[in-house]
Amino acid sequence: MIYRMRAILDTEIDVIRDFEIKATAKLEELHDSVSQSFGFAGNEMASFYRSDENWKQGEEMPLFDMGLGSETFNEKPLNKVLSENENRLIYVYDFLNLWTFFIELMEITEKDILKDYPSLIFSHGEVPETPPDKDFETEQGFDKDLNEGSKSDQDEFEGDQFY
Repeated sequence: MIYRMRAILDTEIDVIRDFEIKATAKLEELHDSVSQSFGFAGNEMASFYRSDENWKQGEEMPLFDMGLGSETFNEKPLNKVLSENENRLIYVYDFLNLWTFFIELMEITEKDILKDYPSLIFSHGEVPETPPDKDFETEQGFDKDLNEGSKSDQDEFEGDQFY
């Protein structure tokens, strides 16, 4: 089986790449396909995240074992990560610049024996020279919880107690 995938770069302008990849390919091959189709070398830190239909970020699948018990790209074939019902991933490439991509399984099709996979089948838009600025928002009320506390919480430790 072949997965027809769409990757959209999170920018103000439309930058889209569609490609086909074997359903049995590992996530590392998806990482290579996405990063190279957008003109990146593929040698920066990256992670995939499960996502729901609202593009809410879920479980992380990192490129390398970070010692956190997460499985790495090499351990996960696409057909164990994606299905018709769970068909979205968020891909973050280069943690210093946070290039972010929305990846969706568009279609599952039969393999064409005359084609090599992965294969770029559609390209639209140019990647900007610099990554877009990210706005980090907290959940409503979270900031309030951090800044407020009981008087006893604030007075529990005095600065001199540590020396």
